[in-house]
Amino acid sequence: MTTTELDFAVAAYTEDGVWTVTPLALRGEPDLSALVSALRRYPGEAGVIGMISVDEDFFIVLRVIGGRARLLLSDVTAATEWPLARQVVDELDIPLADDDDEQVPAGDLAIIADLGMSAMDLGALIDDVDLYPEEMLEEIAEALGFGNQFHEAIEAIG
Repeated sequence: MTTTELDFAVAAYTEDGVWTVTPLALRGEPDLSALVSALRRYPGEAGVIGMISVDEDFFIVLRVIGGRARLLLSDVTAATEWPLARQVVDELDIPLADDDDEQVPAGDLAIIADLGMSAMDLGALIDDVDLYPEEMLEEIAEALGFGNQFHEAIEAIG
């Protein structure tokens, strides 16, 4: 995957109850360890959330709390085409899906439940086949209370 196919990657974190969303500066081919390292640089009382959209095809939500990274991949079948998605599937230690498998999320649906979006709501959002990854991430940002900051960060990238 080349960085041109990366729609965007942002970090969201809260300090003193105020959300900050900032574009992630990534060099070269984005990979999972580079994303986790980039997120670890930010403060955040509730950890740092990384939101990555790839080629309008799928998204990844990463949440780094302390030394631990939690992962959510919006479409498990993306791992057959995209190295970054494959790294997430490998990290989750789940079998690689076949191309004809159902497009289902993989990972931690409760990744942001404590911040205001339940696993059930997140699963229902990901199941909406009419939405692009960016639109899904936008809804997540709105639900967690940083929609405006998310818009500004995306516009700064675009």
